[in-house]
Amino acid sequence: METFKIEVELPRDVLIGLNVPPAEIEQRAREWLALALFQEGYISAGKAAEWLDVSKSQFIDLLDRRGLPYLDLNPDELAQDMAAAVAAAKRPEST
Repeated sequence: METFKIEVELPRDVLIGLNVPPAEIEQRAREWLALALFQEGYISAGKAAEWLDVSKSQFIDLLDRRGLPYLDLNPDELAQDMAAAVAAAKRPEST
């Protein structure tokens, strides 16, 4: 994957307030950005996982640890998606 480096300056008091060891700050910043981009719909869970060099299930675990939803559907949308999945599973395979 081609990458592009971005530098961000943070005030010292913000960095101290994050309570993250300096050795971990780059990885945590990458996680925060991946989570934000995923939540805003700019990247998929698979792309976020790839970028963080973790499996998709590990990314979903990260979402859970941060209290963020994997699916952002209201109950009606979820019911529609589930009904469509059940209907698709019942269709015979075409050859």
